[in-house]
Amino acid sequence: MLKSMTGYGKAEIALPDKKVIIEIKSLNSKNTDTNVKASPIYREKELLIRQLVYDRLQRGKIDVTIFYEMNEGATTSSINKEVFKSHYKEISDIAGDLDLHTTGDGIIQAILRLPDTIRTNKNESDEKEWDLIREGLEEAIRQLNTFRIQEGQAMFNDLTERVSAILFNLKEVDKYEEARITRLRERMEKNLGETGLREDIDRNRFEQEMIFYIERLDISEEKTRLLNHCDYFTQTMKSDEAAGKKLSFISQEMGREINTLGSKANDSDIQHLVVKMKDELEKIKEQIANIL
Repeated sequence: MLKSMTGYGKAEIALPDKKVIIEIKSLNSKNTDTNVKASPIYREKELLIRQLVYDRLQRGKIDVTIFYEMNEGATTSSINKEVFKSHYKEISDIAGDLDLHTTGDGIIQAILRLPDTIRTNKNESDEKEWDLIREGLEEAIRQLNTFRIQEGQAMFNDLTERVSAILFNLKEVDKYEEARITRLRERMEKNLGETGLREDIDRNRFEQEMIFYIERLDISEEKTRLLNHCDYFTQTMKSDEAAGKKLSFISQEMGREINTLGSKANDSDIQHLVVKMKDELEKIKEQIANIL
């Protein structure tokens, strides 16, 4: 079944001191292009995150964001009391020597801005926390894949209609094919008559040349190959593999046969049908660009 490369997934993990939010967005791309934006405490896991995303999502321009929000009342910093007291004592001694005042909020604010007065509690991700985050990452990926499958089903329906339209127009070519040969023969007879050489030609040789010319304009092989390509396209859409690149190759072959059919048609009615087939094929190619 087809999958779109476009998708979105989100998961939230509630921890004792914080809430971790994971978001994954995916857009179409010829290759895998993964961008990970994570809070510093999770940076050491970036390679694992990239590998997990690559294994599950395969292809696309993928943005992974992992950040956290501290719970109310939780803090990641505190005052280093010993350092504060040491700074205060030194400042008080200097102030005493210089007969300065060291009272009031001003001195407290000044000391708090001195180095090492505020101690940042190291917030590291332990393995238990990482296991929970990994589960959240898996959940976000599952959501994104569900989105991809839903989009893929809509694309499958659309592509099926496009291929059916090409096959319908291909079938319509049969209506004009015999008349095309008749008109071609009549046109050549008329041109020959206008030259005044009708009575002087070798009729057997003329018929041989006519047959040879008509064979060069025969489009039966192109019709058969285009029919086979359309069947193969439909079969590939129904397979379980990531079919985007293969469908792109098949559509190129379909386009080659349609173009050849148009160049050999030498008939306005068939040319109109060829234009319709080309239009459907261009819409198919636009859809394929977003298929996994």
